[in-house]
Amino acid sequence: MNPFRLLFATLLFAACNTVDFNEISPEPDEPQASKGNLVLHVAQLQQEPTHYNFAFYDMAGTRVKQVNQKQGDSNYGTADIKLEPGTYQMVVLAHSSDRNPTMTNPAKIQFSNAYRYTETFLYYKVLTVTDQQQALDVQLDRIVSMCRFIIYDPIPDDVAQIKFVYKGGSGHFSAMTGLGVTNSTQTVTAQVRTGARYSEFHLYTFLHDRTGEIDLTATAHDASGNEICRWDYDDLPMACNQITGLMGNFFQDGNWDDSWDLIPTAYFNCPWDRETYYTY
Repeated sequence: MNPFRLLFATLLFAACNTVDFNEISPEPDEPQASKGNLVLHVAQLQQEPTHYNFAFYDMAGTRVKQVNQKQGDSNYGTADIKLEPGTYQMVVLAHSSDRNPTMTNPAKIQFSNAYRYTETFLYYKVLTVTDQQQALDVQLDRIVSMCRFIIYDPIPDDVAQIKFVYKGGSGHFSAMTGLGVTNSTQTVTAQVRTGARYSEFHLYTFLHDRTGEIDLTATAHDASGNEICRWDYDDLPMACNQITGLMGNFFQDGNWDDSWDLIPTAYFNCPWDRETYYTY
């Protein structure tokens, strides 16, 4: 285990408050209804995600309707829904995963390890629907925490990819709480550019509480999958809607230039609450 030395913590005041190896079949896209009795408008995001998911469940948790949208759709961010009068659990997600999550059960929404973990935003509401049309403006909240892993030394010529394996969070979450509901082993494999002077990787998870810890292993591999370099980081503190950064030289010893500017991570209209960085 490598000791961590706290460098700095920058507080960002916010206006608003990834994982199992099992591959999960995504939900099929469903054509949108027209002239429904519920119209949803997602509040504009500074940088839009690639997917929206709108799902409705009865109070027993049975899904009765789901509408999926992808970036480029003409009605992207607006859903015109037709529902029978009654009371529903409504879930709205925004994310940029390669596929839609499985949303059969609102208490266990499942992203797949095969399709990437990304920024994920959630809106949950118990809603009574009548025959009369109603319109709602939906404000999403970020429910992930993120480890920003930074490598300052150049990527050697024989390195083709870096693999991150981490435990402590979850790839499944409850829509009612936004918290993780499984004990997961998450894996992220990233291709690299040899010789790059600065490399940055974003690792997302759903914590089981507002704060938590992950155990992270980072390994570099050649094109044949052989391990070249390995680092282990235990008990790395994480928090919902916060960034924990790890930075330093990965492949060689020596000083690194800490004058490099960090890339801002306010991709959406609500900034991260806090960023905390450690060296390795």
